[in-house]
Amino acid sequence: MASLKEYYLQECVPLLMKEFGYKSIMEVPKLDKIVLNMGLGEAVQNPKIIDAAVSELTTISGQKAVVTRAKKSIAGFKLREGMPIGCCVTIRKDRMYDFLSKLIHIALPRVRDFRGIPSKSFDKRGNYALGIKEEIIFPEIDYDKIDKIKGLNIVIGTTAKTDEEGRFLLQALGMPFRK
Repeated sequence: MASLKEYYLQECVPLLMKEFGYKSIMEVPKLDKIVLNMGLGEAVQNPKIIDAAVSELTTISGQKAVVTRAKKSIAGFKLREGMPIGCCVTIRKDRMYDFLSKLIHIALPRVRDFRGIPSKSFDKRGNYALGIKEEIIFPEIDYDKIDKIKGLNIVIGTTAKTDEEGRFLLQALGMPFRK
């Protein structure tokens, strides 16, 4: 099978141009970036969790994850400003298409009782957010080395102007939306 990027250029672009009546190829929405984020509230008590999360995100995405820190102190959560509370990674260009292909064809079908992803998670500007409860659906993660199952958020940023355009783009790329 050809790569997802080639598929987008050869199949999806003409489909989108016909569907929405674009005059120029430059008007056609495309993927901009994919952001993977792991928020770890329990890192306040156990700072070692951050290292495990960074290595997992790095393995999943294929590039180094960045530790995110608290912007302000919250006494109720025993949180100080500057404490590490999560990690994130932004993927662009070819890695982004590789990751999306892996997500659609390998990871999502491994979710228990999978019936498709909700199509309501768009943000009115064509970007899509998806929450995953277990990071072990990715084949690179070794189940035996996991001390605690963590979830992650995946945000797919597109250049689409509306949710309708963004949904059509992701559907054309093969995203399994719920019927």
